[in-house]
Amino acid sequence: METLMMQKPAIRSQLDDIILDISWAKLAKRYFDRSPSWIHQKIDGIESPEGFTPAELEELKGALTDLADRIRRVADDI
Repeated sequence: METLMMQKPAIRSQLDDIILDISWAKLAKRYFDRSPSWIHQKIDGIESPEGFTPAELEELKGALTDLADRIRRVADDI
């Protein structure tokens, strides 16, 4: 149980640097086809004590990587 409880703050703290800079609503819809409240509940650990499943964490990692690549391409074109 301690491992599960440790994931919740870890995810939130890992996202802390970017949490206010990303439209989580759009990320939830585009990459997960889920509602904005779903991703906020996952980040905050509200929906379930364990937060994101391992598969969802991989999907989140891929989404953030894709978003970073898209931002880099736009920046390079400026």
